[in-house]
Amino acid sequence: MSAQERPPALPSRAAPDAAEWDAGNGYEAVAPHWFYCKVTGGRERWLPFSTQDSERLEEAHGAGKDKGDVVVPTSGGRYDVHLKQRQRVAVFWEEEVSEVRRCTWFYKGDKDNKYVPYSESFSEELEEAYMIAVTLDEWKKKLESPSREVIILHNPKLMVHYHPAATSDDWGSTPTEQGRPRTVKRGVENIAAEIPNEPLQIDHLVFVVHGIGPACDIRFRSIVQCVNDFRSVSLSMLQAHFRKAQEQQQIGRVEFLPVNWHSSLHSTGVDVDLERITLPSISRLRHFINDTILDAFFYNSSTYCQTILDTVASEMNRLYLLFLQRNPDFKGGVSIAGHSLGSLILFDLLTNQKAAPEDEHSREGTEVTSSSRGAEEVKEILKKLDLSEYCPVFEKEKIDGEALFLCAERNLEEMGIPLGPRMKLLHYISSRREVQDTKEQSAAGQHSTTASRDGPYPDVSLGQVSANYPQLLYKPAIFFAFGSPIGMFLTVRGVKRINPDYSLPTCKGFFNIFHPFDPVAYRIEPMIVPDLEFEPMLLPHHKGRKRMHLELKEGLTRMSVDLKNNLLGSLRVAWQSFTRAPLAAVEGVSSEGEAEAEASTEKQPGGPSASQGGSLPHYRWEAERGESHRLRAPGEAHREL
Repeated sequence: MSAQERPPALPSRAAPDAAEWDAGNGYEAVAPHWFYCKVTGGRERWLPFSTQDSERLEEAHGAGKDKGDVVVPTSGGRYDVHLKQRQRVAVFWEEEVSEVRRCTWFYKGDKDNKYVPYSESFSEELEEAYMIAVTLDEWKKKLESPSREVIILHNPKLMVHYHPAATSDDWGSTPTEQGRPRTVKRGVENIAAEIPNEPLQIDHLVFVVHGIGPACDIRFRSIVQCVNDFRSVSLSMLQAHFRKAQEQQQIGRVEFLPVNWHSSLHSTGVDVDLERITLPSISRLRHFINDTILDAFFYNSSTYCQTILDTVASEMNRLYLLFLQRNPDFKGGVSIAGHSLGSLILFDLLTNQKAAPEDEHSREGTEVTSSSRGAEEVKEILKKLDLSEYCPVFEKEKIDGEALFLCAERNLEEMGIPLGPRMKLLHYISSRREVQDTKEQSAAGQHSTTASRDGPYPDVSLGQVSANYPQLLYKPAIFFAFGSPIGMFLTVRGVKRINPDYSLPTCKGFFNIFHPFDPVAYRIEPMIVPDLEFEPMLLPHHKGRKRMHLELKEGLTRMSVDLKNNLLGSLRVAWQSFTRAPLAAVEGVSSEGEAEAEASTEKQPGGPSASQGGSLPHYRWEAERGESHRLRAPGEAHREL
């Protein structure tokens, strides 16, 4: 990567532009901007960090050159950037590591005309050559990239990148500036990059649970991709409708985090068992069914239902604790959203949550006391198991008695608890759960005898799979069900009506949102108020227009009405021309008269000639400019056919 030998200076008359560009302007260092590489469908796309993230990365880069690896949270805390490795790592979900680059020079790509940053080392060479050219006012600088491509700096506004026409061979031939040149730009401000602008303040947190299969939409995107799109649309709506409130920092944004349970379910080895019993015919369809539709059957199995419930609840609790750890100043609420089967999973979880006996005010008053009692309970348990030495670890993580019984082996391992103490704690937690489950099952059996299937308002948990429903660490504010089959599953389970006074134990809001053409979506409100018939409330489109299916319906209706009117109009004209009374016969007309009649007919095309001596009035066709043909009788006004 060495600069080519400088060409001889051009005559002053041959390079007036270079002197014009440099007149009165000195060299100014380029402002770097940080980018990351996103690989989608085998194609690389370089996307810029937000201005705030880029400034933090640049500050850490300047301060940590002589230090070890520096980790900088970016993208609202969803990703960490390891500066030394130049890697971008996802925090809340599993994702391939992305390359990070400090960018100053760019060239236009071949396929999508997007600008691609040069490597950091070659960008430094370009910047050095540019500085020399500006300082000495000597242009036509030629550099060769590591891939033996040629870059020529003609002037500050014209810099091109050439593909080599041929590679160097044994005879020492060098690449020439042939082929289609590509534009080279210096600085991110010259490439019209769409730099994201995400508010730092988070007002609300939403967990999104996917439905059947690993793909979440008709484009076969993953839950992470769909939630990223959801977040982008939410930000665009905030900027479009609440720009003033955002500028005044009155509102922040909504954070969406995906919850993935499909991979955990299919990592149990069930796919191998299904593969052995799957027929070889129509293999693609059968594999699609095994990977997607069978998830609904898995959920109706007590064995796999427990796996799904544990995965969803533990993942949401893990994400919640991790989010609070990375956002200690968060004071907003938490909501949950589920699509398709994911909404049914969340509904069953919420119906089995245990409501606190005290209300919000009393709970706020006793918050310190209850937390201290929970800490003392953990100390007693650890003392009972001869594990008192780990009390500081649990105090540091703020683990009380309730949180302790929600811990899994992975959580204890992340806290640094060794294997032996970890096994003691897990055995104690398991035994306590078994005792609690026995009490709950006996109480549920007594309750099921009182709430019969044929009662007016049976329990909504009637017919649910027998499982241990985990508890969430928070009380959701709203539950959003997207394209949900909850109504169908409740009906199949035997729940025909829902008490209008029923509410989820820990969640006060519930919205059933669906598209009219979604084959999996079902309504719920007819089960609550079956005597009333009303249409679902239409949600307006976020772009201000009507929904696509409504626009198609109205457009097709207008087309059918126009077609009907045109067809009826044509038929009416044809029918009137067929049913018009015949003209009286003309006798004794000579050949000269016929010739005159034909001549008069040619002068007035489209209608019969005038009758002589008949009882019918004299009609004539009259074509008027800009109007349709009208039939007119003497002494009558025009009337339209």
